[in-house]
Amino acid sequence: LQGGYFPEHVKAMTSLRWLKLNRTGLCYLPEELAALQKLEHLSVSHNSLTTLHGELSGLPCLRAIVARANSLKNSGVPDDIFQLDDLSVLDLSYNQLTECPRELENAKNMLVLNLGHNSIDTIPNQLFINLTDLLYLDLSDNKLESLPPQMRRLVHLQTLILNNNPLLHAQLRQLPAMTALQTLHLRNTQRTQSNLPTSLEGLVNLADVDLSCNDLSRVPECLYTLGSLRRLNLSSNQITELSLCIDQWTQLETLNLSRNQLTSLPSAICKLTKLKKMYLNSNKLDFDGIPSGIGKLTNLEEFMAANNNLELIPESLCRCSKLRKLVLNKNRLVTLPEAIHFLTDVEILDVRENPNLVMPPKPADRSSEWYNIDFSLQNQLRLAGASPATVAAAAAGTSTKDPLARKMRLRRRKDSAQDDQAKQVLKGMSDVAQEKNKKIEESGEAKAPDLKTRRWDQGLEKPQLDYSEFFSEDVGQLPGLCVWQIENFVPTLVDEAFHGKFYEADCYIVLKTFLDENGSLNWEIYYWIGQEATLDKKACSAIHAVNLRNYLGAECRSIREEMGDESEEFLQVFDNDISYIEGGTASGFFTVEDTQYVTRLYRVYGKKNVKLEPVALKGTSLDPRFVFLLDHGLELLVWRGSQATLSSTTKARLFAEKINKNERKGKAEITLLTQGQETPEFWEVLGGQPEEIRPCVPDDFQPHKPKLYKVGLGLGYLELPQINYKLSVEHKKRLKADLMPEMRLLQSLLDTKSVYILDCWSDVFIWIGRKSSRLVRAAALKLSQELCTMLHRPKHAMVTRNLEGTECQV
Repeated sequence: LQGGYFPEHVKAMTSLRWLKLNRTGLCYLPEELAALQKLEHLSVSHNSLTTLHGELSGLPCLRAIVARANSLKNSGVPDDIFQLDDLSVLDLSYNQLTECPRELENAKNMLVLNLGHNSIDTIPNQLFINLTDLLYLDLSDNKLESLPPQMRRLVHLQTLILNNNPLLHAQLRQLPAMTALQTLHLRNTQRTQSNLPTSLEGLVNLADVDLSCNDLSRVPECLYTLGSLRRLNLSSNQITELSLCIDQWTQLETLNLSRNQLTSLPSAICKLTKLKKMYLNSNKLDFDGIPSGIGKLTNLEEFMAANNNLELIPESLCRCSKLRKLVLNKNRLVTLPEAIHFLTDVEILDVRENPNLVMPPKPADRSSEWYNIDFSLQNQLRLAGASPATVAAAAAGTSTKDPLARKMRLRRRKDSAQDDQAKQVLKGMSDVAQEKNKKIEESGEAKAPDLKTRRWDQGLEKPQLDYSEFFSEDVGQLPGLCVWQIENFVPTLVDEAFHGKFYEADCYIVLKTFLDENGSLNWEIYYWIGQEATLDKKACSAIHAVNLRNYLGAECRSIREEMGDESEEFLQVFDNDISYIEGGTASGFFTVEDTQYVTRLYRVYGKKNVKLEPVALKGTSLDPRFVFLLDHGLELLVWRGSQATLSSTTKARLFAEKINKNERKGKAEITLLTQGQETPEFWEVLGGQPEEIRPCVPDDFQPHKPKLYKVGLGLGYLELPQINYKLSVEHKKRLKADLMPEMRLLQSLLDTKSVYILDCWSDVFIWIGRKSSRLVRAAALKLSQELCTMLHRPKHAMVTRNLEGTECQV
């Protein structure tokens, strides 16, 4: 939004509910906001706003105002916004406020209040008289020396953050009254043993406590009564010992005791079986300070004890099979247990700055699951440049005992005991069989037992097929109705709002789940065939109806229903309320048509990873310092400028080969052209040869940062929230450690049941998940067109649709 430009299209969106204008260079609120009378959420963070005066008080539906990281002062916060009846979220953090906004106490429906990172020195006593419904309160990084006693009225408060305030004389007697509290952060608030409440026993929901950077000489007694504690941060204090009462924290998952004066850990810490992360950096721990039973922490994933006095670590620590991060740098380590090689999930092993450390030898059997690193003393000496005599002496002194062989012998002993039991069972079975045969010989031929003939349906065997691609795990597990529509040979789940509405050219599968007279789940399965449905849809509906029956293990039949001739049982499923709609989805059969390709010109850049920037399709877009790729359907032309590097040319050609293989089925012809040797056909595609090819790309060129949006359907409106792909929580799978610093766009962000829009400025891509609904797909097409025309983009910008699994290379 540089230059004061604000899209006129936004003003026309009178039904807009949610608007995010973060990092857009705003200096004032646009006048166009006055037309958005249904706006509920407004975010203007990370801008240059000095005032919020304007049209906000005239937006009757406004619920949330997020204006963090601006230049707001108290005079820039209007009083009338607190008269809005629905205002429930206010974020004014990272600004220049010196006191609480006036009239704030009138916002009686406030649920979330964030005033952190300002210069507020006092909180008015009347503030919390009306704001009793608060759920989240952040007053961190201010200049508060005391808190009003009226805070005890916040009985619904779940999160309280008071970090970095000089609260030395505040006794915090209000805390025991906040019975719904779940998160309490008191980092750097001058806490001591004397200015904390004596008991927090009533806070049964408190799960996250941060008391780091204070003056605590021991763990406060009030913390031992918190049985629901999951995260506890006591780092940067003066704690010298831990009490045996820590075994009360049975739900604890993260414990941070770094930068204290601990010399040992109590044995009771081994009872915290749910502990996943333990941080003990910068203490005074030695080998005897870590209990030998630490191996009982079977869920431990991170153990960090850097900058201590450790010479060894207990071997039992290597029994924590889920350990992923082990940090032991800046200690006095001499060696590590041999079992360190069996920690197959370890991603980070940090043993730097341990000058006397000698890694244990690797087991002889080099399984692919173990580290592919030779830790033997001979190899380390050889790498360090030692003489052959020294290496030979080290090899001679190495013990010949094989710890792996010892473990295998112990395992064989255990297995031999099981073998003895198996032999006894077999002997007993053979004795029974001999006795039976003896009786048969004495009494003559044995009478064969009467066998009942099985019904025809009991003789059928269910095929061993994987139905998880078509039906989810929870299908048919709860009483209710599910409807699928056949689309491209595959059943697609229909939204509940469209149950009973059938397209005449489509086929559907209907599943009714109910409880029978015995209280067990039972099912009725129908497949409905439209009058104008094509052959592929008819066949697929019947096939997948049988697949659904096999998937559920149902004994009922799949019943065929035809349009206009439905049975009474089928009509009762929809309460006799069904309707027909003209039209339907396209047939799944391929139609033979010539593929139409869009001719485009791309500039290739990037040193490590190849990136393509679309440019205008004309000769003046060429730059002698770069390589360009001209995509002309079945002709892919790679143009190399006179100053372009050879590596860029090679990467561009490899990219063209990828396009040819994956998108053109190997039918495209790839041609390499150098500057000055172009063909007439090349210039004809670009609209003619320019008089001179000059550098046209600025030296400080920075590509636009791509933005990823997720398309959603709200209650009567469309949603288009932006995904922050730098947060690991947004990813569907756990990321590897080497991807964490950059946090670039990854496929783990995409969900097959959703539709996404990727805005790359000169290109807008729609990614459609295979299990997404038809309504969301249609909404994505409409939103992408609006998004493309809303901002000033190059004329060559276009919208591209990509189906999951068939994405284009660009």
